[in-house]
Amino acid sequence: MAIQRMDNVGIVVEDMDAAIAFFVELGMELEGRAQVKGPVADQCTGLDGVRCDIAMVRTPDGHSRLELAKYRSPAVISAGPRNRPHNVLGTHRVMFAVDDIEDTVARLRPHGAELVGEIARFEDSCLLCYVRGPEGIIVGLAEQLA
Repeated sequence: MAIQRMDNVGIVVEDMDAAIAFFVELGMELEGRAQVKGPVADQCTGLDGVRCDIAMVRTPDGHSRLELAKYRSPAVISAGPRNRPHNVLGTHRVMFAVDDIEDTVARLRPHGAELVGEIARFEDSCLLCYVRGPEGIIVGLAEQLA
């Protein structure tokens, strides 16, 4: 049996409002907010006493979503410094196609985004960059050329 689709990518955050604002400025749409708790949440996560605020944001085409989660309990555990380099093992970025990479970076800066490196050109194909957003999340941006 094959998978049907990728439903969402989950990201744990401390400042839910800042994370939502960042991804909405990027062009995603807030689908909704809710609180998750109880036996099913405990069973699914392998944690006891889960109480978690979540927000779902989706891409304008409706095909991709991020689930932002702020744990009320148990307490969040730090995964280390938020400015980790790009080559750390595990999930290291979420990539988005954008119309105008320079405009997107400029719009995200007031929301805390910083370029990880610089905007790079890959042949005559695309412009690429990584920005570090809220909670140290690395977001890839790609602008198709021609």
